[in-house]
Amino acid sequence: MQHAPRLGMVAGEASGDLLAGLLLQGLRARWPGLQSQGIGGPKMIAQGFETWWPHSKLSIFGYVDALLNIRELLAIRKQLGNRLIANKPEVFIGVDAPDFNFGLETRLREAGIKTVHFVCPSIWAWRPERVQKIKAAADHVLCLFPFEPEILHQAGIGATYVGHPLADAIPMDVPRAAARASLNLAEGDTVIALLPGSRKSEIRYIAPALIGAAKRMAKPGRRFIMPVVPGLRGWIEPLLNGADIQLIDGQSHAALAACDLTLVASGTATLEAALFKRPMVIAYRMNWLNWWRMKDKGLLPWVGLPNILAREFLVPELLQHACTPENLAREAEALLADAPRQAGLHARFVDLHQLLRQDTARRASDAIATLIGA
Repeated sequence: MQHAPRLGMVAGEASGDLLAGLLLQGLRARWPGLQSQGIGGPKMIAQGFETWWPHSKLSIFGYVDALLNIRELLAIRKQLGNRLIANKPEVFIGVDAPDFNFGLETRLREAGIKTVHFVCPSIWAWRPERVQKIKAAADHVLCLFPFEPEILHQAGIGATYVGHPLADAIPMDVPRAAARASLNLAEGDTVIALLPGSRKSEIRYIAPALIGAAKRMAKPGRRFIMPVVPGLRGWIEPLLNGADIQLIDGQSHAALAACDLTLVASGTATLEAALFKRPMVIAYRMNWLNWWRMKDKGLLPWVGLPNILAREFLVPELLQHACTPENLAREAEALLADAPRQAGLHARFVDLHQLLRQDTARRASDAIATLIGA
């Protein structure tokens, strides 16, 4: 009988929990007796993960949030490292959250624990100096995008392209009618999904602009829906101020399947929107100090994942000062009125989906099995 390894894992916030949950599902298919412990969320727990701390503890963004929470984060990392070193797993998998995971991975690696980092940090987009931290931290990196392994190999870092698990999980042809029925939306409605992000800071800085755009675009036959991360409804409701927006708990995939267009915060959700073949306007705002520190560090002209992968502005990006209700509404109306442009986006998103659909769980488990000799 094949030995089932024991894993340590850390995933931060909702996007990391989603990726880790899909990875765990594949690993459990290979090793049914798999054990996994560490920091995670509900998607991981559904795959038998034992949570020592909730993933919400790592749900912060930018320098300001990090400084405000630094003492607690360092204490958690130290305690987690102590616990893992005392009960050595065969491998530790850090899922995204590089600022937390790299230091932990480096310590665990020095203690003789094999380390894998899942999701190559965007060293090709900004902060290329991180490559040395990756080299110190990870025995192997599982890469979501096809151009990443070559960059890491040049630095002497083991890496495997595994594709994106969302490309496996999301169907190529999305059942729009079923999604609309599940959300009580009429087939003839024009549905616009508002996805402001999963962090409290994103709700604070991005949600008001999306809600303002919805107010400007409101007309008969249009419906606006906003998936809300569990626990954040109380942050959203005071911002509505009379806007006719249907809040739904979670169900971001149902919202994307049902919609005709989405206004979406930059991040994993933009890739999800592309995999659902939905036209989008990408939005992002942050604390002014975070923006000031990050604005000149970008190596690419794009921030949205669909645009980065296409290496062109497939869809609009409205960032910081440009992220206003007026600009969002204008770009969204232009997309809704341009059927040929929508058809062209659909074709490009199909190509992107095929590129990223690589049976990620199998590729990742093969790489991990080779690393630990299982």
